[in-house]
Amino acid sequence: MTSAPPSLQVSGLAYAYPDGHQALFGVELTVARGERVALLGPNGAGKTTLVLHLNGILEAGAGSVTVAGLPVAKANLAEIRRRVGIVFQDPDDQLFMPTVREDVAFGPAAAGMRGAELAERVHRALDRVGMAEFADRPPHHLSFGQRRRVAVATVLAMEPEILVLDEPSSNLDPASRRELADILRSLDVTVLMVTHDLPYALELCPRSVVLSGGVIAADGGTQNLLCDQELMREHRLELPFGFDPRSVTAPV
Repeated sequence: MTSAPPSLQVSGLAYAYPDGHQALFGVELTVARGERVALLGPNGAGKTTLVLHLNGILEAGAGSVTVAGLPVAKANLAEIRRRVGIVFQDPDDQLFMPTVREDVAFGPAAAGMRGAELAERVHRALDRVGMAEFADRPPHHLSFGQRRRVAVATVLAMEPEILVLDEPSSNLDPASRRELADILRSLDVTVLMVTHDLPYALELCPRSVVLSGGVIAADGGTQNLLCDQELMREHRLELPFGFDPRSVTAPV
């Protein structure tokens, strides 16, 4: 039996913006199917630029990106965008329909799904994030944490292979933060989590990648990286006051 291709393969990826600013310098990254990986790094490191290559919003200046064996290229963009679900930092960037149900149905409906199949897909996505009972509520009547969970559901409704989360814990109270962590642990998808919240990365992602100055500066076990004080200092990564990464049982 042949093994499945990696969820994500980035090879020699370089990119410069039209103003000449070079954001990525030959990034190499492989993420296996089902892995949960945190993407760490200071502001301006190139994290967002990298993420925007994963579903073809930006086109590689040099190098290549493949998703589940499919090259990110114009001919494959519709399928790539189904397979790579990006959850933005602000859920209000993703929620724009009158009800939660319509928001979650939007993607599958746009892809041609109708009737009972669509209803089941929406229910399943909302159930996975614990929001099924809110299907008929207007999104703007929900708390910020509930809206973030609905934003995750809008992506899960497309049944992606990779879930990319941009700062998923930002602006969440402790209970909402924990609820989202429980949801993310329960999902059978590959997760790439862009975050400055280092304890959250340690809680959820066995592996972390440090992107700094447009290159991968470190790639390894999250706990090991967070305990490397020299690495952390060099790349402007700071743990909360008093937090000891060795005191936490690392995820597997």
